[in-house]
This record gives sequence, C-alpha cells and structure tokens, in this order.
Amino acid sequence: MLFRFAKRLLLETDKRLLWKLAWNMGLMGMLSVEKHKRRLRHGQVFPPFLYVSIINSCNLRCQGCWVDVAAKQEAMTPEAFQRMVGEARDMGNVFFGIVGGEPFMHPRLFELLEPHPDCYFQIFTNGQFITDEKAKRLRKLGNVTPLISVEGTEIVSDERRGRTRVLSKTMEGLNNCLKNKVFTGVCTSLCQTNFDDLLNERWLDRLIDMGVMYAWFHVYRPMGPDACHDLCLTPEQQLQARKFVVEMRAKKPIVIIDAYYDGEGQALCPAATGITHHINPWGDIEPCPIVQFTRESIHPDRGDPRSLKDKFLHSEFLQDFRDLARSTTRGCIVLERPDLLKNLVDKHQARDSTVRGSAVAELDAMDVRTSQFNPGREIPEKNWFYRFAKRHWFNDFGAYRGFDHGKDSAPALLAKNS
Repeated sequence: MLFRFAKRLLLETDKRLLWKLAWNMGLMGMLSVEKHKRRLRHGQVFPPFLYVSIINSCNLRCQGCWVDVAAKQEAMTPEAFQRMVGEARDMGNVFFGIVGGEPFMHPRLFELLEPHPDCYFQIFTNGQFITDEKAKRLRKLGNVTPLISVEGTEIVSDERRGRTRVLSKTMEGLNNCLKNKVFTGVCTSLCQTNFDDLLNERWLDRLIDMGVMYAWFHVYRPMGPDACHDLCLTPEQQLQARKFVVEMRAKKPIVIIDAYYDGEGQALCPAATGITHHINPWGDIEPCPIVQFTRESIHPDRGDPRSLKDKFLHSEFLQDFRDLARSTTRGCIVLERPDLLKNLVDKHQARDSTVRGSAVAELDAMDVRTSQFNPGREIPEKNWFYRFAKRHWFNDFGAYRGFDHGKDSAPALLAKNS
C-alpha cells in the first residue's frame, strides 16, 4: 500500500508541492508536536494545530450547521490573521486549518495565506468557488491543501446542503484542483443519508482514480439551532466506520485521516488533549468549533492586551474545559454530557460566541448521545505506518492517565437507563 501511494505522489502531484508537504507539514509539523509535548511536561498548553474560521458566510445551508452563515458577514482581516499566525509561529506552530463558513468567500483569502510560505494550510471548503484560476494560485503557493466536502449523491447533497446542483458544482472545483496537480483531499460528514453511499471501497476507488490524495470521514454531530438529530449515526454505525477506516488504511493507496483515535484504537478528543483549539471569525478563542463559548480573544484591543501565548497558557476556561472533558469521557463531552459543559460555562461566565445568542439554550435542549468513545470495542491500527505516526505525534499525550471509563460518560449513562 505504501509503495503504491508513494508512486501516486510522485506521478500525480506537483513535485514542489510534494516538497512543501514533506517539509512544512511533515518535518516541521512533527517538530511542532514535539514542542507541544515538551510544554506539556511543564504543565503548559499551547496547541500545535490551530483551526481558524476566517469567515462566517457560506453559499450553502447545510442541515445541522452550527455556524451563523446567514448573519452579517464577518471576515477576519489580513492584519489580525498575520498577527495570530506570527505569534503562533513563534511557538513553533506551522499548521493551520482554515474553516468557515466557506473560506473561498473571503474577499482577501490569498492575502491571508501568501505571507506565510513556511506554514501549511488546510482549507475546509465546499469547492464551489475554486475556479481554474484559483486552483492555479493554490498550486503557485504550494503550501495549501483544499479539503473538499462531498456529502452524498446529487439528490442527497441537495437535501443535505440546502441548494440545487450541489454535487456537480463541487466536483467542478475538485476537478480544477486535480487538473492543476494540487494536493487535494475529500471529506464527508457521515450521517444516515450518505453512510451507505460513501463509506465503501467503490467511493475510495473513485477518489483514487480521480487523483485525490487523502480522504477524511467525519462523524455528523447534532449541533446548532437546527441540530437534525435523525441524521446521527448509531453506535454500531460509528464502530463500522472505524473498522472501515482501519481496513482501508492497510489496503488502499490513499491517506485516510481521522481525528478521534490513537494508534491503539483508543478514543480521544483533540481539544481535551490540548493538541488543537479553534478561533472564530470574530477572533474569539474556543475549545473547538462546536463549543461556541469563549473567555479570550486574539485581538489585543478587546480588553485583554496579553499575547496569544499568554492567553493560551493562562486561560482558566480552556484549562478547566480540558480537565472536565478528559475526566468525564474519552469521547465528546458536548454530546455525552452537555449539562456538565453548561455548568462550566456558568462557572466561568463564558460568553456565547455566536451571533444568534442561543448556544446555552441549545445545550439545554440536547439529549445525551454516544460519540467515538466505545469502551471495550477498540480497534487498533493494522497499518504499521499509521500506528507509528500516531504513537509519536497523535495520541492522548497522557491526558487520560487514570481515566476509568467514567461512570458519568454517555456509554455508562445510556447503559444505566436502558
């Protein structure tokens, strides 16, 4: 599998982009995680991977979206973005996930990215604004990978995303990237309406034939003002998705990413381990994109002149979130114990960072659900490369040491009430 994938990289990708990936994301990314591990030994948390929502606007209206896409447009300024990246770069960070809204709707997107050739950017996008010209600019930059969202067949995509001809427009953007030999990925938020269509070998084989280099299967999370709970996967489906990813990683010449398991198959929450946090378009620092509460901002002129380093290292709200999350579950505390998260928000008087101002009410309305934590049914990596990489650069970093499966976690509560 590794030989076949290496052959694909050499034959199907621009060599300069491949070098940027290997150096910026590979070597420098590993060093960034090593610095994170050294900081942890001193009780300091500055996440090596930052996810930044640079705009709230989007042309689609996806079911269960938690972003205020219909609100007045807020686009992060190049000045604020450069300052944030510069301060994070001083801490050794090189990777930034660019999210929205729809990032390609940002009127100055390339002004944000161009000043940072020593970083690596992954753009989460629906692909519909990626013209041939923009794909050429991505290739010229070399340190940007678009991760294009495909949510099902044409009919399913239109229903899931609230518009017409969604899939065909997205595929146009995807093809523009591939035609220009941009290192490109495809992601899917697995839910009831696309589970059978996209979680299969045929779909992966099609992506490989097209020239897609990596895939990412998220699991749908019922959040926001219209959470669409009926789209949620069952625990058995989540386990099936994990099995599929592990099997295909050992078989197919395509990288398959996941963010919720270590090399031994143990569940984890990236925010609970401190490896990543989120910054929204207004500059608010949040534990993760679906935890829309904040106590700090990246902007020094909003009542807190401290550096980004000091805000992360000394945030009591973020620290207490990590402590609560990792002492309660190895999964997602938002899904499993929204009541405890609400208590934490009340304790710190954390501000609702949404425009709609209903994040607390949304927590109140949530039912207890299982997430990736499925104790006793762990599935270790079969591919030695993934297991090695995760063991060193993507694991729980000791965050769950002493964790006893949590009597208050969703699996325990649901078993008790069944």
